[in-house]
Amino acid sequence: MRTSRIRTVTLAAVTAALALGLTACGGADGGSKAAGGDSAAGGAQSRSVSGGDGKGGAEQVNSGGDTKEDARSAAAKGGTDEIASKAAKAAARQCRGDEMMVTAVHRFAGQQGDHLLITASNEGAKPCWVTSYPAVKLGDDEAVLPHSKKDNPGGGKHITLQPGGKVYSAVNLFDYGSGNQTARSFAISLRGADGHDGPFYSVDAKGAKPQFSWNEADVLNWSTKKPYDF
Repeated sequence: MRTSRIRTVTLAAVTAALALGLTACGGADGGSKAAGGDSAAGGAQSRSVSGGDGKGGAEQVNSGGDTKEDARSAAAKGGTDEIASKAAKAAARQCRGDEMMVTAVHRFAGQQGDHLLITASNEGAKPCWVTSYPAVKLGDDEAVLPHSKKDNPGGGKHITLQPGGKVYSAVNLFDYGSGNQTARSFAISLRGADGHDGPFYSVDAKGAKPQFSWNEADVLNWSTKKPYDF
């Protein structure tokens, strides 16, 4: 009697697992149709769920699974994703200043590490890229600030921003106490792949002390991480 009950429970568990797999497939299809935003992405998600819970589950019950076939499928999927990612980056165009939201915060005023943290976000509907470092003019000074000699390498790369994506830079401020200049705003421009500046846009500094002073200043490359995040 004990053996009979164990077999009955085991068969019931397998049947329940198969039913759950079929239910999950139906749910994925329904979810992608309801979303209606990106049919291609929804279709890919639906195929992924179906392949994993439907066919994969059946192979496991009937033959214990085919690990070689699974490995080939995973490798093929990875290659497809990589190609799609490269294609998306290639299709992205350079970001324009009028579609970027740029903010600046004056941090560590009067201390070592005094700088302006610049945040730029893609407010457009399509991906775009930035490169190098922003062209910055502080206050009424028409001189474009140089690139920091202590910056990390890699400024020649394109950083692709999806809609809503953000990048960061910083203006390092050096105030030696005499002959300094003071301002509350600055002008910023995005550089193209050729290094040339685009149109300049005015940015007001925020923070506990928005006014900043400098004798010398330089700029960091764009980065997906905040510089000096301490």
